[in-house]
Amino acid sequence: MNGSELRPLGLFGGTFDPIHHGHLRLAESARESLGLARVRFIPAGQPPHRASPGAQPADRLAMARLATADHPDFEVDPAEVEAACASYTILSLERLRAERGPAQPLVLLLGVDAFLGLASWKRWEEILDITHLAVANRPGYPLDPARMPAPLAQQFAARQAGPEALAHAPGGRIVPFTMQPLAISATEIRHLRHTGHSLRYLLPVPVIDYISQHQLYL
Repeated sequence: MNGSELRPLGLFGGTFDPIHHGHLRLAESARESLGLARVRFIPAGQPPHRASPGAQPADRLAMARLATADHPDFEVDPAEVEAACASYTILSLERLRAERGPAQPLVLLLGVDAFLGLASWKRWEEILDITHLAVANRPGYPLDPARMPAPLAQQFAARQAGPEALAHAPGGRIVPFTMQPLAISATEIRHLRHTGHSLRYLLPVPVIDYISQHQLYL
């Protein structure tokens, strides 16, 4: 079986502190728009570029599993949580490439803000060779190279492609896709929880129950 016969695997990393409907909607939009076989959620254990998350890694992993349990094409990867080191994207991609083989198309899902900061990531240019990037943008707001650092704009110009390109190579393309964003943030959810407000309709019910049972974000 060669790369043209393999459906792409979506990879969605983040702190998921906590995971919410905005995360799930992005993953579902990507799955449909890009023809992904599955989406693998990868909760970060020790994120190197930000303050420590509000919940412990094991709790964030458990919530990700609860949130995705009822979707047959979603799965959760525990490796970053279980590793005793910083969660650098390049290390996870190298692990997944070794696991899935050289032909499997991998697609790293990113929001626009994360993509615009890509040039600050560890070994970022190598990331572009190991995997495809799929960048979620709002309707009517296409990716603007003028907003990108010059090295990233150059890579974008050279690698931009449509979704149909993803299945024909293991990596190397940058594919924008449009999604209807949900105005939900993990920061606001943590604030609502801390101030005693309801979290209903922002997160899956099993995640709300887990937060309550384990007294998180108080």
